[in-house]
Amino acid sequence: MSSGDPTVRDVTRNLMRELGLTTVFGNPGTTEVPFLTGWPDDFHYVLGLQESVVVSMADGYAQARREPVLVNLHSAGGVGHALGAVFSAYRNRTPLIITAGQQTRTLMFDEPFLGATDAATFPRPYVKWSYEPARAADVPAALVRAHQLATTPPYGPVFVSIPADDWDQPGVPVTARPRTPAFAPDPSAVAELADALRRCERPAFVVGPGVDADAAVGDMVELAEKTRAAVWVAPMSPRCSFPEDHPQFAGFLQPEQRALAAELADHDLVVVWGAPAFTYHVYRGESDVLLPELFLVHDDAEVLARAREGRGVLGALGHSVRQVNELVAPVDRAMPTPYERPAEPAASTPMTAAYVFDRIAAALPPDAVVVEETPSHRNDLHEHFPIRKPDGGFFTGFSGALGYSIGAAVGVAMADCSRRTVALLGDGSSMYGIQAVWSAVREQAPVTFVIMDNSRYAAVAVLGEAAGGDKLPGVDLGGIDFVSLATSLGCPATLVRTPDDLRAALSEEFGDRTGPALLHVKVDPGQRYLY
Repeated sequence: MSSGDPTVRDVTRNLMRELGLTTVFGNPGTTEVPFLTGWPDDFHYVLGLQESVVVSMADGYAQARREPVLVNLHSAGGVGHALGAVFSAYRNRTPLIITAGQQTRTLMFDEPFLGATDAATFPRPYVKWSYEPARAADVPAALVRAHQLATTPPYGPVFVSIPADDWDQPGVPVTARPRTPAFAPDPSAVAELADALRRCERPAFVVGPGVDADAAVGDMVELAEKTRAAVWVAPMSPRCSFPEDHPQFAGFLQPEQRALAAELADHDLVVVWGAPAFTYHVYRGESDVLLPELFLVHDDAEVLARAREGRGVLGALGHSVRQVNELVAPVDRAMPTPYERPAEPAASTPMTAAYVFDRIAAALPPDAVVVEETPSHRNDLHEHFPIRKPDGGFFTGFSGALGYSIGAAVGVAMADCSRRTVALLGDGSSMYGIQAVWSAVREQAPVTFVIMDNSRYAAVAVLGEAAGGDKLPGVDLGGIDFVSLATSLGCPATLVRTPDDLRAALSEEFGDRTGPALLHVKVDPGQRYLY
């Protein structure tokens, strides 16, 4: 190899430019040094202090931009730290291209220090594709394949393990292929669904994250208005796919079979758009209420196969909603009953979560983005914090693995610095990724972390007691000083105990604030319900 010949590193970096992968989220180790050396001036390396935070930041960034992102982790240990966040990215269907440094090929036979045994097996099954190239020359081609698979519906993370001594080997030029377009549903399936919408009398739509991810919210609103359907949110949905202040918004389906069936019983047709049918979290017995006629629209054949009933329509949500819209004319039928929100919560000290949500919602700038992880206050969020900006205006995790949102909020804020991101977090969940605050300061991300502190893992306590548990250990957190934590990481922080404190803090946050800030909000620890 002559000094002028391109290396694997040279070829790969050119590919990264062509594929738009020049913002890299990572936490480096020695096996990544050959990849990182001589880092190009036109690349941006976003440093996270722990690998799960790295993946969560990249996840939020990719979702907010609707574009793939490259993540760089460190051998088996770094991938192991990140696996919980990789699981979340898989459930979120986020197009992440995850690479990890492997020990040099020359040492691998002897199982060296920092070597990853069976590296490609480690992150499975929570990646769409996992590979370690058989030879150095295949690294660029593996990147192209990874990009194709991550960005072809159903989207999701992919993984490539790269031995450290591959980067200086001769590179083979590879063409950067464009993304494969999403696919449309079968016309006969669309016609069947359109016919069902014309002949029914009380239709219901159940919207899931696929609608918002495919930027089809406007089309969904148009179709709902034409058909006068009641629009429900699928259980545990991580995106807002219908404006929650719309008069046809019906509310939030519960992640429990009997309650869900009862909520849908008054309809004669249910169409599930872009959600894995119905996601249950607790079991309280089989429902004795039959679901109405059911259609399921999704771009993942496995999701449709898992459904226990209903007719499937396989296709990307953007195409599917628009094609049904073209076949359906406005229908003259009764409008559904709108969602009734409770009265404005009263001020008190300690404050209720409902009061805090209500006050933040009232002060929130119109273009602000919300990232949420307050599992023990989900009902209060639904009732007192309507999401009015559904086109990429709300994100939460779909896996249930804690720690997603504090990192994701940093990535979402970095994706569009012209708007403020507000992260609504529990005290317990925030501690799974508190290092993200450091990255927010380093990047000067416009994010406000609101930590709702009830001094316990309330979700565990409440659900545990509901399931018959008694004297559960490990649920009380005592008191964590989030103001000191944040300021030690360079982030301005304020302790909020009273309604007056909250009013003053929100006025400052949504005034001329730039960069990150943290509000440590004390809330009543005595609230005892989830759903």
